Amino acid sequence: MRFTLNALSVEIPADHIDQARSFYSQRTPGRGPSNLSELRAVRVQRSNPPPSDPPAVVENIGVPVRIFAPADVPARGVYLDIHGGGFYMDSAARHDTRNRKRADALGAVVVSVDYRLAPEHPWPAAPDDCEVAARWLLENMERRFGTSRLAIGGASAGATLAMVTALRLREHEFVGAALEFGTYDLSAHTPAGRRIADEYFLDAYAGHAKDRTHPDISPVYADLRGLPPVLMVVGSDDIVLEDNLAMAGRLSAAGNDVELRIYPESPHGFTGHATEIAAAAVSDIESWLRDRFTIR
Repeated sequence: MRFTLNALSVEIPADHIDQARSFYSQRTPGRGPSNLSELRAVRVQRSNPPPSDPPAVVENIGVPVRIFAPADVPARGVYLDIHGGGFYMDSAARHDTRNRKRADALGAVVVSVDYRLAPEHPWPAAPDDCEVAARWLLENMERRFGTSRLAIGGASAGATLAMVTALRLREHEFVGAALEFGTYDLSAHTPAGRRIADEYFLDAYAGHAKDRTHPDISPVYADLRGLPPVLMVVGSDDIVLEDNLAMAGRLSAAGNDVELRIYPESPHGFTGHATEIAAAAVSDIESWLRDRFTIR
């Protein structure tokens, strides 16, 4: 069988593609900190995220979480959001505005988890915290939010952690996992993994691990059978595109329902950028999640 990336690409209007090309031609590609000193400097320079309206309800359930309930409608489900940032930057609060909008768009409760960051708290601290949040929801969300339908997702490192959490809790019934441009091989053993082998976040997060092919670190090596439906979103210009292709192939080979959507002219992190393609991808993700909450 032969196929091209065009066969996997989402159809986007030509003017939206032109707008993305113009946007990225004027934007300098970013790169993460290359050592601890740079990381600390970047953290200090980060501006405070804008608050949402209404604001998040902040609770500590064994790990801090930020909760957004949909306005004026009963919740049809709960979405556990795991933020990105290379396992060593950012916070749940940075996505308050997006998660407030997402709760209303989905008609669902959005719960964002503030997991511990590397290198101060390397693996397995982050997936441990995400598991705590997911288990709390599985045990309490029907009483608390009136629904038993739980989906999970995240972007970049958050997508990796979402997959690891789904693997850890495979025996529970998530209704879906929405994964945006995750990094699924942190071992640098696969061709995809070698593309990011020199990134500092790998050492900060898992440099102490004896074997970074451990599926709790690099889920592409996991036994992937029995997982919920998965939506994978990635840009055609993303450095981890090959990683996502490999993960989608392994998920499908393991018998899972997986949908891979590749968006043209888009680099890593594109769903957070001010392009029409990003807006389309966000709308597509939310439409897919709404379907997961309503399918019986």
